[in-house]
Amino acid sequence: MINKKKKHLDGGQLAILANRFEGVSSKMGNTLLRTGRSGVLNRAKDFSCCILTSDHKLLSVAESLPIHVLSGPDIMAASMVEFHKKLKKGDAFLHNSPYHGCSHPADHTIIMPVIDDDGVHHFTLLAKAHQADIGNSIPTTYHGTARDVYEEGALIFPAVKVMAEYETIDDIIRMCQMRIRVPEQWYGDFLAMLGSALIGERELLALGNEVGWDTLHAFTEQWFEYSEKRMIDAVKKVPTGTKTAQSTHDAIPGTPPEGITVTSTVTVDSEEAIIEVDLRDNADQMNCGLNVSEACTRTAAYIGVFNSIDHSVPKNAGSLSRIRLHLKDGGVVGIPRHPISCSASTTNLADRIVSATQRAMAELGDGFGMGEVGCFCPPSTSVVSGVDPRNGKPYVNQLFLGHTSGAGAPNQDAWLTMLHVGNGGMCFIDSVELDEVYTPIHVYTRRLIKDSEGAGRYRGANAIEVEFGPVDCRMEAGFVADGKVHVPKGARSGLASQPSEQLRRLRNGELETLEQCSIVWVEDGETLVSVAQGGGGYGDPSTRDIDRVVHDVREKLISRARAEEVYKVSINEEGRVDKEQTSRLRSA
Repeated sequence: MINKKKKHLDGGQLAILANRFEGVSSKMGNTLLRTGRSGVLNRAKDFSCCILTSDHKLLSVAESLPIHVLSGPDIMAASMVEFHKKLKKGDAFLHNSPYHGCSHPADHTIIMPVIDDDGVHHFTLLAKAHQADIGNSIPTTYHGTARDVYEEGALIFPAVKVMAEYETIDDIIRMCQMRIRVPEQWYGDFLAMLGSALIGERELLALGNEVGWDTLHAFTEQWFEYSEKRMIDAVKKVPTGTKTAQSTHDAIPGTPPEGITVTSTVTVDSEEAIIEVDLRDNADQMNCGLNVSEACTRTAAYIGVFNSIDHSVPKNAGSLSRIRLHLKDGGVVGIPRHPISCSASTTNLADRIVSATQRAMAELGDGFGMGEVGCFCPPSTSVVSGVDPRNGKPYVNQLFLGHTSGAGAPNQDAWLTMLHVGNGGMCFIDSVELDEVYTPIHVYTRRLIKDSEGAGRYRGANAIEVEFGPVDCRMEAGFVADGKVHVPKGARSGLASQPSEQLRRLRNGELETLEQCSIVWVEDGETLVSVAQGGGGYGDPSTRDIDRVVHDVREKLISRARAEEVYKVSINEEGRVDKEQTSRLRSA
């Protein structure tokens, strides 16, 4: 039993309360998973929940998507207080403005202050859920070619009140229902977000009554101190120095013909335990939907750092305090200004920020950083829409049929189901059978592609091929693919992954190459063919453990020819290593 009068908590009390807060975040997430109406929520798990202090510091994130929570919730919570000077118990706010801290407009977010019976604001809760449709001018929430937010067409809610005294404000609901293509789906997700926030509020009020608010506030202070100390210890292990790395996004309409290069300069001061990430040497914001919101710019840099150091460091305001960011005002990565579009903010260029940052970290020393991650958003993660012939009703949903993307790390092979680096492998890959039940499609192929990995001492993930198409109807599919021209590179002599590809198979079997940023109609009898890449490798492939190479051949991830040519391991037809030949290859 925690002593309510004790202001300094011992290690056991600190651990118990850390888990209690994590438990609240988890309950919020479970509510979204169980009650969300769209497949994006109840099958893919594309949502996040977190808890902040009343002064907007990130406290607890549970199993959230990194791109959703590391930065942004702090800015969103601050905007709530700025726009609503008098907060009351039972208030809740809808927020999706990328100009006021949201990741991108498709991430509808409910923000709720936790206020006790005396009117004291103790914490702020945030439930964020990606939406397949938010009223955009085209049926996708990744509008890569939108010249501005007006062409994008998104309804923008900068911390707009949607609940007062625990009663929803129906004006806002009616407005959304008239603008969003599948209103009952959105409304179900809206109620799921509200329910998630209300669960969090109930649990935190109960916890405050149980142990005392003074104890909870003492915990937050000590938890931040502990987390900062853990971060200091981690940073001190990184060599001091400054390194710069670049990562380039393929060109789409509205961008330069050579694409968009993201430059990240990382400076580590191990003695002072400070990491600085400078993103100012980048292009100005552009007339397209790839501009990265401030929230995602900051978060992507944080992800690049956390991917490069001890993974066990807690992610909260305490550890974040040891990272200094330098952002460009009005930059394509940085702080974009209204009305520029940030439609694809969470994925495409954000992934390039992460990749450049962690490759720069890798240059500081072996044992740090990672290769580049595979690029988003291929046709296998399209937003698909149309009319379901089985019931005559319209549908809109984002698929998560297959995307590997994982990069090689200093001490382990890539995570095969990373999906993309911003969600950190937290989203689920769709069940083929469930997608076919809920959406009028048939999935013909889902397979890993042999010899497609970013080779290295620790390899990147293999690419994945997915082929699917509509059944007894036509289907519209939207995607913003990357990585066909500028493939994910390796780190510390690791090799790049194979290029991505996006194709349409016509009724006669002929394959047609599609533009990387596309809204396409797929007719009955046609299919989309998606090749989504893995990431780059880490370290020289010829130093890879021989047993790992043998395992990869046996699992048909690589061929015997690639094992010999790239990894310098000779394997006979029986699957045994030719030790003499391997020795000659590796000593050459």
